Amino acid sequence: MRCLPLLLIGALPLAAEASFLHGEALDAVADFMAVVVLIIVPPSAIAIFWIVHVLPEKIAHKKHHPQTPAITTLCLLSLVFGGLLWPVAWLWAFTKPVMHKMAYGTDKSEEFHALEEAGKAALERIEASEKADVAALMNRIAALEARLNQTQGGAR
Repeated sequence: MRCLPLLLIGALPLAAEASFLHGEALDAVADFMAVVVLIIVPPSAIAIFWIVHVLPEKIAHKKHHPQTPAITTLCLLSLVFGGLLWPVAWLWAFTKPVMHKMAYGTDKSEEFHALEEAGKAALERIEASEKADVAALMNRIAALEARLNQTQGGAR
């Protein structure tokens, strides 16, 4: 008995509106949303998809992974296959290449070693240049001291 009034109230139709906008405002908002959904969202989604799929390649390059070219290839294949290979590329970029180290004695790329050697050579050139500059300054100081002694000796 107590439920009967509630059922009657629930059965009454209520006014419902699909939007708070009416007329021209509703059309303008719908047009704007259509433009956004049809023109802006697809290129943005493609760009985000591409950026995410290039991340393993960037990580491998940053970590000087010796198999960076293979990871790059897997990232490109992942783009072709709709992202199915992307988790494999991600894991590969983060793994330490143990077998590569056993085979080649290093777990860094050749580029890393070339950069390291170039850095050492540049540092040696800078040190040699600094030593030459210091020697030139010492010679100049000695010459100035000698000239000062001659001037002071002649003035006395």
